[in-house]
Amino acid sequence: MNKEEFDKLNVFGLGQPNDAYAKYFTGNSYLKQLAKTENGISFANVTFEPGCRNNWHIHKAKSGGGQVLICIAGYGYYQEWNQPIRKLKPGDIVVIPANVKHWHGARPDSCLSQA
Repeated sequence: MNKEEFDKLNVFGLGQPNDAYAKYFTGNSYLKQLAKTENGISFANVTFEPGCRNNWHIHKAKSGGGQVLICIAGYGYYQEWNQPIRKLKPGDIVVIPANVKHWHGARPDSCLSQA
C-alpha cells in the first residue's frame, strides 16, 4: 500500500512521534491518544512506519487487562510467543489476553495503523 492510499485510510491521523516509547520499538512509530475512561482504560492509535515493530512484551494483570488491536490501515504482523506470525490487514481484530508475550508491527512494504 502506498503512502497516499494509507493516509486516506488512516482515519485517526498520524499523531505525534512516539518518542516516550521509542526504546520499545525498532523503527519509527507515532501515537495519537483517542480517549481515556474514568477507570483508566486508554484508547490510542499507533502508526508504524514500514518495517517498524515493537519489542516482545507482556501486558501484566492479575485480573482483566490484556490488549485489543484493531487494524485500521495498512498491513502488519502479530505474533505470540511460540506461535506462527499472523498477517494483519484493515479490519482485523486481535484479542490479546493479559500475560501473553507478543509483538506487533508493520510489514516491510507498508505502514500499519492500529487502535
